[in-house]
Amino acid sequence: MKYAPIALSLVLLSPLLAAKEFHVSPKGDDTNDGSSAKPFKTISAAANVAQPGDDITVHEGTYRERVTPPRGGESDAKRITYQAASGEKVEIKGSEVVKNWTKVQDDVWKVILPNLFFGTYNPYSDRIHGDWFSAKGRLHHTGAVYLNGEWLPEAAKLDDVLKPAGPEGLWFGQVDPNTTTIWARFKADPNSQCAEINMRRTVFYPEKTGINYLTVRGFTMRHAATQWAPPTAEQVGLIGTNWSKGWIIENNIISHSCCSGVTLGKHGDEFDNTSANSAEGYVKTIERATQKGWSKENIGHHIVRNNTISDCEQTGICGSLGAVFSEISGNHIYNIWFKRQFSGAEMAGIKIHASIDMLIKNNHIHHAGRGMWMDWMAQGTRISGNLCHDNTNEDLFVEVDHGPFLVDNNVFGSPVNVSDMSEGGAYVHNLFAGGIVSRPEPSRQTPYHPAHSTVVAGLSTIKGGDDRFYNNLFTGGEGTGLAVYDPREYPLQTGGNVYYRGARPYGKEQGTVIPFSQVQQTGLVGLVEDGGHFYVHVTVGEEIREAKTVLVTTELLGKAKVPGLGWENPDGSPLTVDQDYAGAKRNAARPTPGPFEGAAAGELKVKVW
Repeated sequence: MKYAPIALSLVLLSPLLAAKEFHVSPKGDDTNDGSSAKPFKTISAAANVAQPGDDITVHEGTYRERVTPPRGGESDAKRITYQAASGEKVEIKGSEVVKNWTKVQDDVWKVILPNLFFGTYNPYSDRIHGDWFSAKGRLHHTGAVYLNGEWLPEAAKLDDVLKPAGPEGLWFGQVDPNTTTIWARFKADPNSQCAEINMRRTVFYPEKTGINYLTVRGFTMRHAATQWAPPTAEQVGLIGTNWSKGWIIENNIISHSCCSGVTLGKHGDEFDNTSANSAEGYVKTIERATQKGWSKENIGHHIVRNNTISDCEQTGICGSLGAVFSEISGNHIYNIWFKRQFSGAEMAGIKIHASIDMLIKNNHIHHAGRGMWMDWMAQGTRISGNLCHDNTNEDLFVEVDHGPFLVDNNVFGSPVNVSDMSEGGAYVHNLFAGGIVSRPEPSRQTPYHPAHSTVVAGLSTIKGGDDRFYNNLFTGGEGTGLAVYDPREYPLQTGGNVYYRGARPYGKEQGTVIPFSQVQQTGLVGLVEDGGHFYVHVTVGEEIREAKTVLVTTELLGKAKVPGLGWENPDGSPLTVDQDYAGAKRNAARPTPGPFEGAAAGELKVKVW
């Protein structure tokens, strides 16, 4: 009997002892065993043998392949990890280098490739299409051409490339029964430079759904021929989770996707892109997703953190239904919808349908058209401590949500900060350097849910209002502030807000309103980049210390009208907004208005990224 504890310990440790680390190197061979001495040559070879609990370590080099993980982990503690070796630069690309370009004229070159070169998928015949997509009167393809990393725009017609003294950097493709011809206007001889073309639909994406508990860490991933990703179809990104649970995507550089960078979205089925662009069609999509296991137990719970995501023409991160209960934090997202050759109702740095119990925190989003777009079913969502600026549409669009959702401690610096076509939002301790737009939506019935659930409790239109605004700074000038809510049917709850430069309060705001400043320089906000960091400069008066603020809690916020639910943490515990933008503790008796606790009258300079 005295040996039984030792035997039991060995049994408990056996799963840990069985875990393996597989190595991948450009110098390896896929017939090897994947050990550090005999690494595989491709990541796909390691993926085929890795089991729950195993690690795949990839060594420095460029890997031109699509990684299609055939299995996932079993739990958060027993996941499969794909990681770049520490301190080594690992690139995974969906493109191939192409040589043998022939000069046509001036700086125009062409290459003719056999269609067999592309295998079963040719991006130069794959036309971008789907629900809520706007082609702007021309064709677009998932193919792309790059010269030394520069992404060339696709021409609408061949003549645009061939005409003398045409625009620099255009390309055009033509697919015949046996060959694909690509013409491109290059700034240099492509045969002596690095000319690449899109080859693969995606870079890291499982074919099957339910590939759970993967970690993808430390890679540079570029060049994906991704298709348009509407909420009513399978959402394939440069990297995506495909209707799974428990992924961690962290510390990667993700760029150059024809449509989306990271997708946490819907499964595919025969009903993809058949909604006729209607709310009713999306309600049917939700019903079918529920039949495919859409629940807290099966779907979501992903973490996307500390990535740099850029140069994607639809979204940096998107998810329809599949992103529930997830965290998106610490990401730098920029140059989204940057070329603007096509458009549609899905363009944003972060675009989520059904952000139930999601945390979107500490992201830096700029030059993204729309910064963040929470579309349908933002319930239990918290949008906290984000820096948004230079977004041409707005920093945050909340569309047909019934709440409760919380927007706190953000720095909003674009001309339009929030487009509010929702109700049941709480806006707390934000800096609004631009304007707010408020609109009802009487024509669409959209869902709300029981607390912390994907179950649809009912449908309702959006009357507008029923929002809370506490302890915010408004510095946008004339025509900004909360007066835009005066016509809304449901009243606001307000208090502790400070209005500068002519920003106007809500018409029924009483007692705690600070009169807007007559000094135009007071409250003027500037965002400065210095040494790779961003700083907010703002001058404030004594009003910032005099505002009658209170600590914002679940009790203060009450309940959102339509779902009848209060603001609380995802685990159901009471919520308190007791930290500022940088995580500093709030003064419980008299917190400072705006995102920066302890700010005093005078000129502030605060590092925000």
